[in-house]
Amino acid sequence: MRPCRSTSGPPPTRLDRYAIIGRCPLYKKPNFVGPGRSRLRTAPFGDPLAGVLLLLALLAAPAASNARQYLQVFVKQPYLELHSGPGRGYPVFHVVARDESVDVLFRRTDWFKVRTERGVQGWATQWDMLRTVLADGSPFTFNVGERSGFTSHRWELGAFAGQYGGATLISAYGSFSLNSQLAGELSVGQFLGKFSNGVVGDVGLMHLLVPEWRVSPFLMLGTGVIYLEPKATLVRPAQRTEQTAYVGGGVRYYLARRFFLRAEYKSHVVFTKRNQNDKVDEWKLGFAFFY
Repeated sequence: MRPCRSTSGPPPTRLDRYAIIGRCPLYKKPNFVGPGRSRLRTAPFGDPLAGVLLLLALLAAPAASNARQYLQVFVKQPYLELHSGPGRGYPVFHVVARDESVDVLFRRTDWFKVRTERGVQGWATQWDMLRTVLADGSPFTFNVGERSGFTSHRWELGAFAGQYGGATLISAYGSFSLNSQLAGELSVGQFLGKFSNGVVGDVGLMHLLVPEWRVSPFLMLGTGVIYLEPKATLVRPAQRTEQTAYVGGGVRYYLARRFFLRAEYKSHVVFTKRNQNDKVDEWKLGFAFFY
């Protein structure tokens, strides 16, 4: 560097140069440090490239912090069908193979929008998504306690009151959904009549005709057993157990959250050991919940 010069007069001598260091606006006194110490050096703020890099870093920081991470699930069924839209009326345009993964983007009622490993985006039903698993192998679970859950869920439990062949009936049932329209059911009830008491148990299938409706009709078919205990008269009649078969139908009405009403009718045929079989009508109404 050149030493400070005055605007007039001769240039400063060598001794004068050391004397004016610290007073000259073009110079700063060197910051000497002792042995074993380091001297900090800072980059000048006037560097254009450094300013541009700093600006880009500040702009990229919010974008990185706001980057969304989507849940990844894996297909465990033979395949996962992707529809072009959130409804059964939209065609299936892509299939995800077993053990491949998809990212869950968002949910709309009982449909999930997902993205495959190759970037294909489509819609999967809630029922199909219930059969996927997380990366650790645990089932993919989500809240179905709403209207969409009424359309597609796995389990139902409920209690009824009604009549069985003219006798007062109290019963309970459980149901496991095989798909969105077909379920296996088990019911047990006890009836108290004027001439006999008994216990009845049924196992069968229930088919939902239109599962997405709030008022959803269904059909039933199955078999069961009945245990009869006639009331005593002058001669005590024998107790007996008979096999039965039934057909029936009913309707479900969604209330709120996980609860719904269910009304049903069954026509039973009791296969007796006599020459003629008996026919018994069953009517009942009750509350149920799903999960």
